[in-house]
Amino acid sequence: QPTWVSSARYAVHLETAAYSVLDLTDAGRVGVECWSANVDLELFDAPSLPALVTKMSDRFGRQPALPDWAISGAIVGLKDGVDTFDRFEKIAASGAAITGLWCEDWIGIRQTSFGKRLFWDWKWNAARYPDLPAQIDALAERGIRFLGYVNPYLAVDGSLYQEARAANFLALRQDSDEPYAVDFGEFDAGVVDFTNPAAAAWFADRIIGQEMLDFGLSGWMADFGEYLPTDVRLFDGSDPMEAHNRWPVLWAKVNADAIASRGKTHDATFFMRAGFSGVQAHCPLLWAGDQCVDFTRHDGINTVITAALSSGLLGNAYHHSDLGGYTSLHGVVRTAELMHRWIDLAAFAPVMRSHEGNRPADNLQLDSSAETLTHFARMSQVHARLAPYVRALSDEAVATGLPLQRPLFLHYDDAAYCDIQDQYLYGADMIVAPVVNAGATSRNVTLPDGDWVHLWSGDVYAKGTYAIAAPHGQPPVFTRKGSAHASLFSAITQEFRS
Repeated sequence: QPTWVSSARYAVHLETAAYSVLDLTDAGRVGVECWSANVDLELFDAPSLPALVTKMSDRFGRQPALPDWAISGAIVGLKDGVDTFDRFEKIAASGAAITGLWCEDWIGIRQTSFGKRLFWDWKWNAARYPDLPAQIDALAERGIRFLGYVNPYLAVDGSLYQEARAANFLALRQDSDEPYAVDFGEFDAGVVDFTNPAAAAWFADRIIGQEMLDFGLSGWMADFGEYLPTDVRLFDGSDPMEAHNRWPVLWAKVNADAIASRGKTHDATFFMRAGFSGVQAHCPLLWAGDQCVDFTRHDGINTVITAALSSGLLGNAYHHSDLGGYTSLHGVVRTAELMHRWIDLAAFAPVMRSHEGNRPADNLQLDSSAETLTHFARMSQVHARLAPYVRALSDEAVATGLPLQRPLFLHYDDAAYCDIQDQYLYGADMIVAPVVNAGATSRNVTLPDGDWVHLWSGDVYAKGTYAIAAPHGQPPVFTRKGSAHASLFSAITQEFRS
């Protein structure tokens, strides 16, 4: 999104879908490159940074509150076909607080050299999940929702592709009236043309409505959205170079419209990794994308925090990540240490959701060892106990647009806080400083003005920077003394204290 927010309490937005570059490497100037002469610069200012973020949310859109089930327990991600439910019961028996089962392979599997991928024909694959309707009903009786997966492409060897092609709902090649085929790595897919209102409505009702919501899904990963080829021919005649940037917004709207059509705006939800200016008005929840299963600074666990803090300043209130990371290539696999640290991080996000990754058989999973499963169960309980606080933050987000995960500088005007990207305010009353470096058993935590209570011991700290011990299951977390939620925080301390 071509927008920047300044610590001087102003923001600038480029109202364009053209390719743009913002160069903020010089403290005295901002370089703007835009591949269009038709661009408006919108200027915003406010008396405080929180008020400025509210203006951003007013401008770009505001999400509905997350449903209770999404924030009051963990969502377990498994993609093991008929064996999924046996594994799920083992995880549930650990005492984990679970409110969702996410099976992205509910539509079938396509094995490629990249790993175990999905069959992009968005409907129940009865061969892989023979008893799924009955199992969804049984989960619902236990208060557990079922989630799936969808993206805006249709595999050319699937039946829904044939439906879309017959109705002329697919983007076309520039040189013919044939549908454009995108090579996604050992298989091709067609592009549903969302610039055609009839095609967007068809996808919302025929696929998300009938095949997903009516089938019993309460949520899903609305993947991709960022891959529109720049040489397609679109229904509305728009330049695909600019449509490329608008595509995630159109994709988010298709999903939101489908949920609204079933009257489930406050009950069902979806999460996306793609976005652009205005996605905030339609997408209820972001996730950080396909992190590597490691501690690397630019594509590992630490990027999750940076992504949440950056996107939140522009009105994206809710953010989370694939617990454990996703991408496992070139021999890089999850370690037990990474899994434990990611479990700790995920417990202090609005949604706690695990993922088996692109190569499940090669990687450590929640149920791979008793130690990992016990740790997950404990931290999922911590996550569940925080639900009343997260609900209050969610209500605040609806009213003000303030994100749940916030940089320290949003509430504390100190230039020293502007570069802190590895800890965050969780609302105004909690500071979370996850361990994101391999081998670390403690870390420095910066506390702003006020008195702060260590969640695991109850010890009180004043403003300053402290080296805090951080064993697995006790990421450095502090709560503001005198908070309206102090009794909730104290109860968590008593239940889970060291």
